[in-house]
Amino acid sequence: MKFQGLYEGIAEYGSETVLNQIYTELHITEGLTREVNQEHEVRQIETACRKQETAIRREDIFKVPPGRNQPIRTMMTMGVAGIGKTLLTQKFTLDWAEGKTHQDIEFIFPFTFKELNVLKEEKFSLLGLIHKLFSKTKGISSFESFQVLFIFDGLDESRLPLDFDDNLILTDATESSSVDVLLTNLIRGKLLPSALLWITTRPAAANQIPAQCVGFSLGHRPFPVVSDDPR
Repeated sequence: MKFQGLYEGIAEYGSETVLNQIYTELHITEGLTREVNQEHEVRQIETACRKQETAIRREDIFKVPPGRNQPIRTMMTMGVAGIGKTLLTQKFTLDWAEGKTHQDIEFIFPFTFKELNVLKEEKFSLLGLIHKLFSKTKGISSFESFQVLFIFDGLDESRLPLDFDDNLILTDATESSSVDVLLTNLIRGKLLPSALLWITTRPAAANQIPAQCVGFSLGHRPFPVVSDDPR
């Protein structure tokens, strides 16, 4: 229900638009660079798309590509501001909730870095953080036996240190720590290693996540609209 409709303006007063009616497909390609680049982000995306034009369908995002043996655990999608990264994750989640795709996934937990920023001074266990933001899961004491997908949207808006070098190692999903420690250990695969992760970001912020922690990097832009109408 959360992702079925979008609001223009303030949600309480704006007019709702049905996501499935207005969603525009994106041209998703593999292999955008994660290195710090001084070029403008639009130029980076254009250059990458010219180099690799093999499109990846939304429903195939977590499928193992040809020539690759290892499954994808952590995926990062990059694109300029306003390109549709958030809507892509919302459409993916909505399709899953409506039973259209990825029915092997049993739980999807969509987080935003904006909401995690607010909690950066507090301490939670991973289980406690899930229970706080997704209250209907409070009856579940462990997610070890479930196929779970965590979505972390808007890495470029993160105010967390994400200190992968010095943060403590944490393997117990019931042990409390800072949100920063929880995230670095989840991304490194120390916490809930069976979980899938999806991180979205603008290209300039992608290097906050060590390359060895990301199994697959994607970039995207809108599909060109082709019309037979001469007007």
